Amino acid sequence: MSGLVKGILFDKDGTLFDFNATWAVWAFDFLTDIAAGDASKAAFLGGTLGFDYARKTFHPESPVIAGTAEEIAHYIRPFLPEVADAELLERMNLSAASAPQIEAVPLAPLLSEMRAAGLWLGVATNDAEMPAKSHLGRAGVLDLFDFVAGFDSGFGGKPAPGQLLAFADGAGIDPADVVMVGDSLHDLKAGRAAGMRCVGVLTGLASGPDLSSEADIVLPDIGFLPDWLRQEGLWPS
Repeated sequence: MSGLVKGILFDKDGTLFDFNATWAVWAFDFLTDIAAGDASKAAFLGGTLGFDYARKTFHPESPVIAGTAEEIAHYIRPFLPEVADAELLERMNLSAASAPQIEAVPLAPLLSEMRAAGLWLGVATNDAEMPAKSHLGRAGVLDLFDFVAGFDSGFGGKPAPGQLLAFADGAGIDPADVVMVGDSLHDLKAGRAAGMRCVGVLTGLASGPDLSSEADIVLPDIGFLPDWLRQEGLWPS
């Protein structure tokens, strides 16, 4: 690793936004809609996704946590023969774009502080690019990011490092000077594969021990990042 950090790349769901507070609402509403209001069918579909429809909670190993829309659709597609593949993905993405996003911490002041320090900022998500930009725009922080990539942006999805390397390349900085921040092992494994520092956060469903094997440090949330970077002598100002 070289000296000061020059860029920070964030996962979106469970990192910038609290995972369960955001996606449990989406999952309940989407499953109710796709099951045409049949609660029993919606609960069954939820079970295939590791989602407890009655309690509105995710299992820690749910494929929704780190999966792409295509991967999530794969689990429920066999039970929805009346819905065409393209329609299923379109309805999923449109529903996701309107999901209520609960910020893990107040994002605008934190990201503005990082921008003022001269850091490049990016988002690498396994969500699709369109709903990702919609979520960031509704939070009023889209313009604070230099880079936003979804699984469908042409760089692949995590845990492969394509999105991460594209961010570093676009910024013209060494991947070793970038911190990858995420709430899942997919995020951290992608960071390791890209040669970046890796920070885990606990605003998703994974525990500290789950993340510690791949993380340089595990923080309660992204609000602790500036202090940690300063303590490590990595903050650029």
